Amino acid sequence: MPGVSIEGTMIPANPYDARQMVDYLGENLPEAKALIWTLNLELTPIYAIEPVGGFSRDVYEVLQSLLDGQIQEENNPEFVQRVSIPGVLTGRSVKLFSGQVVPVIEINNTRGLYGWKVNTLVSAAIESVQAEAGDAQEDAIRRTLSSFLNRIYYDLRNLGTTSQDRALNFASTNAFQAAQTFAQAVGAGYELDSITVEKSPFCRLDSDCWDVKLKFFDPENSRRAKKIYRFTIDVSDTIPVTLGEVRSWSSAY
Repeated sequence: MPGVSIEGTMIPANPYDARQMVDYLGENLPEAKALIWTLNLELTPIYAIEPVGGFSRDVYEVLQSLLDGQIQEENNPEFVQRVSIPGVLTGRSVKLFSGQVVPVIEINNTRGLYGWKVNTLVSAAIESVQAEAGDAQEDAIRRTLSSFLNRIYYDLRNLGTTSQDRALNFASTNAFQAAQTFAQAVGAGYELDSITVEKSPFCRLDSDCWDVKLKFFDPENSRRAKKIYRFTIDVSDTIPVTLGEVRSWSSAY
């Protein structure tokens, strides 16, 4: 990795400088295979990412692009705040330079590799339900949807190793479906109360289905019935999918 020139001054190569590394990999993508790519949660590495198969070069290209987005300024349209990395646990582990040992996940294609910014995701989701939500409700939906995403990101964070956790994580990435739910709930004067994940009582053959339930309450009337919205997610494949339509009903609890 050669040094870089900044305003006529040569700066020694620093592999720990993300900006230098992104620029170098942009011109020398095959070198990405020599690195240990990690998925971090709150700056702590939790998985080592290992692209495999015929699409490994494409995966490395996406990883380089996501890293480029993460080092941009927050007001930059290309800024990446969150990523989704669908992979398969290998049972192997690798020791990082820091001495930490993390499990290795394999990725064999680019399907499901995404990067996004929370505010941008919320805005796109609101646009998808603009017909149902009036201008007066837009701010309320934006606030509630942002709270829903941040609650999953920070309060319900997990390693995504169990089916239940994967269903919950997919619910946070599929904000467009959540936006439809929030548009109806906010329009009725409700606020988000709790998020639960339960095993679905029935499912397709050879599938692994879970029900994600969002419970809403009326902050101005505690005697009003709770509103529950449920959508079913099949996590049997590397990329989860939503089954059926969103269902809702009232509950006293």
